[in-house]
Amino acid sequence: MTARVAIIGAGIGGLAAAALLAARGLAVTVVEKAAHPGGKARQIAVDGVAIDAGPTVFTLRDVFEDIFRECGRELTDHVAIRRAGVLARHAWDNRGQLDLHADPARSEEAIGDFAGAAAAAGFRSFRAEAARIHGILDAPMLRGSKLAWPPSLMWRIGLWRVSDLLAIRPYESLWRVLGQHFADPRLRQLFARYATYCGSSPFATPATLMLIAHVEAQGVWLIEGGMAALARALMDLARAHGAQFRFGTGAALLETAQGRVSGVVMANGERVAADAVIANADPEALAAGRLGPLAAMGVTSHGARNRSLSALVWLAHARTGGFPLQRHNVLFSPDYPREFADIAAGRPPGDPSVYVCAQDRDGSATPPPPGARERLQIIVNAPANGDSHAYTEKERDQCTLAMSQALRRCGLELETDWPRALLTPNEFETFLPSTGGAIYGRASHGWAASFLRQGTRTRIPGLYCAGGSTHPGAGVPMAALSGRLASQAVMQDLASTRRFHPVAMAGGMSTRSASAGATG
Repeated sequence: MTARVAIIGAGIGGLAAAALLAARGLAVTVVEKAAHPGGKARQIAVDGVAIDAGPTVFTLRDVFEDIFRECGRELTDHVAIRRAGVLARHAWDNRGQLDLHADPARSEEAIGDFAGAAAAAGFRSFRAEAARIHGILDAPMLRGSKLAWPPSLMWRIGLWRVSDLLAIRPYESLWRVLGQHFADPRLRQLFARYATYCGSSPFATPATLMLIAHVEAQGVWLIEGGMAALARALMDLARAHGAQFRFGTGAALLETAQGRVSGVVMANGERVAADAVIANADPEALAAGRLGPLAAMGVTSHGARNRSLSALVWLAHARTGGFPLQRHNVLFSPDYPREFADIAAGRPPGDPSVYVCAQDRDGSATPPPPGARERLQIIVNAPANGDSHAYTEKERDQCTLAMSQALRRCGLELETDWPRALLTPNEFETFLPSTGGAIYGRASHGWAASFLRQGTRTRIPGLYCAGGSTHPGAGVPMAALSGRLASQAVMQDLASTRRFHPVAMAGGMSTRSASAGATG
């Protein structure tokens, strides 16, 4: 018989799993409460234009190329994509401006011009260490199934490579180790920023996260139509193989029979029978009982104190002036420790660093036509307190003022009364229930954080997790990898029950990564 899989949530992880499983001949039904695919990769209309309201930095293109090829397609046949020449532009009030480039030699030269020969040498040593950490962990950790504790990681790396386990520097903070590479505080701050890619503080994350800088250095890509276009492409890929999508009604209850998952009851009362269910949702929602008491038994809550960062996000359609924007821009605060101390104390930073994604900038030196408005996503890190603190209009105005002052400090001016929408941790709690608005799941604080993140399998047979809040971590490619891992676990577990015969597919599952061997 044909195995049936229900996927709760059409985020990137759920979409990747849907495409891979449908291509293998399984009957896939995706249930999504929103009217469109993408999850966090969504767009919101402001001033009559659609602005990306979720992730904007696209890396690890090969993850998606592999998914499309396993489904008999090519990524570039579905989305228009090209490499960005500038990874990001960085600025520090009157202390300079620095671009990191796709070409590492150009980045090294720019850093040397910015901070001197010693800084360029520090960049070389940093790059080498980040590349080594990534090389050690890419196959066994990032692309492989979750490991329970370090001995498992040692086994997967190989006991003869214990030195590699020490080389990933899990017991030293990112901030401390960066100080060994960069004497210039601006460069230390720049490369510490990568901790926020997984919603964490650079003062509490292990130096292992230097690998994120290596991932970005491998390439940042620009997708025409943004991440929402990628989500639609994944949906179309899944549909081409027979997957069914039901939008506008979410899942309400997980059903079980004979000790394993048997289906999902939707909010409108309809039942979707299933031999396996993949929850592409934050595990905290499951732990809080939002899919019923049985689903809550399948996972463990990490608690409010271990939440990742939330954010204040302004979606703007505005005229800009002064600072020459690239697609990705980071305008740094003068006091990074104070910024994260504010967040740890449960309040938005009073003098924040600001990320600006200028979504109409294509990487060229040509600015928009004079007087033309452009689409901006502006982000300030914030505490994940959306379920315990109500952001008043006065507080929202204060946050907007602090953000605007930070922009002006670095020379970026926005027009008066610019059209905008503001998302606070309150809005993110509504969008991501039971999380307080934590966008990235569990914070990556402490050496054991990666081992404590929710894995693919749960304690309920037939129930699996996927998404940016599960292993291997936050970010668009990581969410896709979680969907791949969920699809592999479903195929392996259903095959072991001898309840169905998978459809043969030309080429089979990719063997590019070590994790592909888990597929039966």
